[in-house]
Amino acid sequence: MKIADTSAQDVKLAPKGNRTRNLVGGGSILAVLVVLWVAIPALNRWSSTSASIPYDRLRIAEVIRADLVRDVSVQGRVVAAVSPTLYAPAAGTLSLLVEAGASVEEDQVLAIVDSPELENQLKQAEASLEEQEMELERQRIESKQAALEKRKGADLADVALVAAKREMRRAEEAHKRGVIPVIDFEKAKDDLRNAELAYGYAVADADLFDERLKFELRAKELSRNRQQLFVTELQRQVEQLDIRSPVAGIVGDLLVEQRAAVSRDTPVMAVVDLSRFEIDAQIPESYADDLAIGMQAEIILGDRKYSGQLVAVSPEIVANQVRSRIRFSGDMPPNIRQNQRLTTRVLLEERPSVLTLQRGQFLETGGGRIAYVLREDDIAERRQISIGGRSLSSVEIISGLSEGDRVIISSIDQFRSAETVLITD
Repeated sequence: MKIADTSAQDVKLAPKGNRTRNLVGGGSILAVLVVLWVAIPALNRWSSTSASIPYDRLRIAEVIRADLVRDVSVQGRVVAAVSPTLYAPAAGTLSLLVEAGASVEEDQVLAIVDSPELENQLKQAEASLEEQEMELERQRIESKQAALEKRKGADLADVALVAAKREMRRAEEAHKRGVIPVIDFEKAKDDLRNAELAYGYAVADADLFDERLKFELRAKELSRNRQQLFVTELQRQVEQLDIRSPVAGIVGDLLVEQRAAVSRDTPVMAVVDLSRFEIDAQIPESYADDLAIGMQAEIILGDRKYSGQLVAVSPEIVANQVRSRIRFSGDMPPNIRQNQRLTTRVLLEERPSVLTLQRGQFLETGGGRIAYVLREDDIAERRQISIGGRSLSSVEIISGLSEGDRVIISSIDQFRSAETVLITD
C-alpha cells in the first residue's frame, strides 16, 4: 500500500526583496537613536547628582521682593485691666457686707473693720484738741489783758510827759520874769527829761510785750494746728474702716472669713472692673530683645481684628517666656469675658521692599544657612544663604538667593547635605 505525501498541498513562496529588509533595519536603528536621545540626558542627570527625590514630597516657594513685617503671634488670656485688691486699713474685726460674685458700684461699702483701739485714739486726740483750743483762747484773753496793762502804763507816761511840758512852760515864763529861783527852773527841766524818758521806755516796753504775746500766741496756734492734723488723720483712718469699692464691677475672691480678726494691711477681697480688659500674653524668650512698650498689636477674635498696644513687658523671663500686657487701643470685642483665649499678633518691625521667602522646615533643618534652589533641568542645587528678619509667614533673604529663584522650603534632611539632588516626577 502506497502512502501519499503532502506535496500536493505545499505552495512555493517567492523570496523577499532587499528593499523590505532595509526598511525594517532602518526603522529599528531610528528607534534606538530616539531612545538614546531621550535616555542619555537622563543618564547624565542621574550620574551628576548624589540623590533623587520625588517631586510630590517637596514644597517649593519663589523668592519675591515684598514688605516684611516682623511679628510674633501668641495665645493671650483676657484679664481685667483694673482688678484692685482691697486691704484692711487697721487691726480689728472684719464684717463682710457682700458675697463673692456680687455686682457692686463705685464707692459702695463692701466691708467694715471694727477697731476699738483706733476709735479710742481718735477720741483721745479730739479731747486733747479741745483742751488746746481752750488753752489758746485763754492765751488770747491773757495776752489782751497784759497788752492793755502795758498800754495803760504808756498812756500814763504820756500824761506825765504832757504835765511835765506844761510845768516847763510855766517855769520858763516865771524864769524870764525873775519870779522863781534858778534851782526851781532847773528842777522843771529835770522833771521834763524824766517824763520824756519814762514815756519812751513805756512805749518801747509795750511794743516788745506785744511782740512777745504774738509769739506765744503763735506757738499755741501751731501746737493746736498740729493736734488738729493728728485728729484729721485719725478721722481719715476711722472713715477708711468702711472699705469701699474703688471701681464698679463684681466682687472676686473673698480672702477672709466673716467676722475674722485681721491685722493692718491684710488682703480682704478683690474687685474686678469688667468694663476694661487687657490681654495677658506669654511671648517666647527669643523675642525678648525686640519687645518695646508702645508697639502696635492685633487681637484676633473669629474673623475680626482689633487694634491694641503693648503697654507692659516683664523684666523677668520665666520658663523661657516673657510676660506682657496688651491693651485695646480702640473698640473692644462685644461680650468678651475674663480668661477667654485670644490670638494676639505683636508687630515688631516693618522692612519695606526686601527679598522674602516663605517660611518652611528648611530653616530648622538647615540652620537658616542652607537652601536648595530648583533649576530648570529638575536638579536642586545646594547654596549657602544668610537670612535677616523673620515674620510669621516669611523670612528676609540677605544673600545667597535672587529674586525669582525657586527654593525647596520643606525639610532638607532627606538630601543628606548633597551638593545636587535630582527631582523626579
